[in-house]
Amino acid sequence: MLGSRALAGAAGLILLAGCSIDVGSLGVGSTLGLSGSEKPQALVVGDEPFAVKVGAATLAQGGSAADAATAMYFALSVTYPVAAGLGGGGICIVHNPAQNQSEEFDFPAQAPAGGGAYAIPGNVRGFALLQSVYGVLPWQKVVSPAEGYARTGFPISRALVNRLTDAGDVIRLDAGLAHEFMDESGQLKASGSTAFNLDLAETLSAIRAVGPDALYSGAVAAKIVAYASAEGGTITAPELAAYKVSRGTPRVMQMGSDYVFLPASRTGAGAFAGALLDNLVRAQATPAGAKDLQASVMVAVKQTIQSFQFTELPKDLGATGFAVTDARGQAVACAVTMNGPFGSGHSALGTGVTLGRSPSSGSAGMASAFLTPMIASPGGDSAPVLTGAGAGGPNGSAAIAYALARIADGQEIMTRSDLISTGVAPYDTVNAIICSGGICAALPDPSANGLGVVVTSQ
Repeated sequence: MLGSRALAGAAGLILLAGCSIDVGSLGVGSTLGLSGSEKPQALVVGDEPFAVKVGAATLAQGGSAADAATAMYFALSVTYPVAAGLGGGGICIVHNPAQNQSEEFDFPAQAPAGGGAYAIPGNVRGFALLQSVYGVLPWQKVVSPAEGYARTGFPISRALVNRLTDAGDVIRLDAGLAHEFMDESGQLKASGSTAFNLDLAETLSAIRAVGPDALYSGAVAAKIVAYASAEGGTITAPELAAYKVSRGTPRVMQMGSDYVFLPASRTGAGAFAGALLDNLVRAQATPAGAKDLQASVMVAVKQTIQSFQFTELPKDLGATGFAVTDARGQAVACAVTMNGPFGSGHSALGTGVTLGRSPSSGSAGMASAFLTPMIASPGGDSAPVLTGAGAGGPNGSAAIAYALARIADGQEIMTRSDLISTGVAPYDTVNAIICSGGICAALPDPSANGLGVVVTSQ
């Protein structure tokens, strides 16, 4: 594509009575497919394996795709906080073929009115609203696995350790991050080492018991405001309490015989994704583009980046994407970002919450532009043929666009090698659930260390 730029606390999460979850060898990076009838299937895919397993366990409990996506996000906030912390923001698209309904949830981390380096977080409110509208499980069930990981510990995955290595300087400068991810000798913990965060566990406990307002008002919010103020930030209690999620209709465009649901142009993510797909369609209409699909994608990406006047892109924008489908046909694709690795790199004392970087701070605003959740379906009432997300940079967006274009061209994508790598994983990644002819596969980025899981009994 583009140039370079001990399961402690998890007992009972993976295998549940009366349910069967095929997680293969349980090794990271495995690609899992499911053959069967034309009925919808339950699958989950993402960048960090332990969070993916939480999503699979949620499906096995009878949860909807929205329940699983929410549980997976909260797990990521513990096991992959470099990209999915409580202090960040994101965007999700939901498709419900039974109701012929699609909806977009926008919850970006926002710049405070008074400026400064710290963002007003959106993730917790965003996923809470998504789950309240489309979930079927009690709220406590989707938050508690993450709380368990934070309180009793989790093994650092290869997916996370790759991100920790390049974020070492950020980690060393923050007492909370250093305590969690560095050993007694001052070195970064290795893959398989146990990490935990008791302050974050207490914050998640409050969110589980009270709901999302626990982060936006009350004791936790007061600590966030006090810390930001002490460090030169300008987050105020009224601003934090007033944060609102935007709900709306996603953009719909046709590629081949499929309808693609993507972020609407009212967001930066939608503006970039829409321009990318528009440029791709035009590139494919040329004689050269018709012969070489990958070349068409490269042309489209280059044109889109130039039109947005992105000149230099940071190596790591602190983002990740994931996708879930359930046996009822509901599909959810999400992408979230901290606007940089570990966001601002500052953890609010006593909360375990690493504050997101304000989108008005330097290149941080670019991160949201490259959040590219997409769902493609033959019709409004048909099960999706693709549910996925690119995140982290233009390569992630290009990779999900390439998958869509291949499907529109009648090509099958059934293995990880068919899903073209971003080339810069784990910083830009693509994860997708793709179905064809009654066979579905959960495909993590070929160059990263994610996981795809099929739930064989919901």
